[in-house]
Amino acid sequence: MPDLDLASRRLGSGPPLVVVLQLDRDGWAPVLKRLAREHEVVAVDLPGFGDSPSLPEGTTPTVEALATAVAEWLPGAGLSRPPVVGNSLGGAVALEMARSGAVGGVVTLSPIGLWTRAEAAYALGSLRVAHVMARACAEHPGWVAGHPIGRTVAFWQLSARPWRIPEAAAAGALRNLARSPGFEPTQRAARAYRLRAFAPEVPVPVTVGWGTRDLMTPAHQALRAARLLPGARHVSLKGCGHSPMSDDPEQVTRVVLGSLNG
Repeated sequence: MPDLDLASRRLGSGPPLVVVLQLDRDGWAPVLKRLAREHEVVAVDLPGFGDSPSLPEGTTPTVEALATAVAEWLPGAGLSRPPVVGNSLGGAVALEMARSGAVGGVVTLSPIGLWTRAEAAYALGSLRVAHVMARACAEHPGWVAGHPIGRTVAFWQLSARPWRIPEAAAAGALRNLARSPGFEPTQRAARAYRLRAFAPEVPVPVTVGWGTRDLMTPAHQALRAARLLPGARHVSLKGCGHSPMSDDPEQVTRVVLGSLNG
């Protein structure tokens, strides 16, 4: 696979920390600002999302293929085995990067791939509804984002308190969802993804965080994560939904920094 020129931005200073973004990049903003007080944060859009190009034609955007693309991008960005943080699809990508030895540590928040067939259909189906809504109001996302009820309808499956998402962040998320060419093919490929246990020789510290009010990948999937990754650190994100960054940026920041600082 040829190296892709993935879109990224950097903020802060200190040891590098990569944050993998997809549909949730606007929701990460308050956490990125906090992490940047101690780290040089490199926020990178996954292929086909945000401002990053899609994978080459003919390449199915599986979780493993996305992880390979980001791993191959790291050296050109001047990054050597940095710790990586991701949520949902981004969390699964971060875990697959760890499996390959491309990163030095992982914090994954509600990663996909710990679902049954029925649970995957439910989660991805709820996102399809959000995608239809986003495309319907693509020219005027403020119609939905500008009202607490609209934000609740659009983001109920992602946030524990969607009505409290800032209007600008909600509008940005809707625009990103509507225009990301990778959404539909990645969603189709993700349906079959199942996280596999790590081999014992993968010496990478892993932290798995799960929102206690996650409606898209319910918290009982965290129990499967604990069985599959017994060597990882497992934490609960109290009162948070599937994408906890908007619900409680302080709590998410503490989990990430606590994992990186031992």
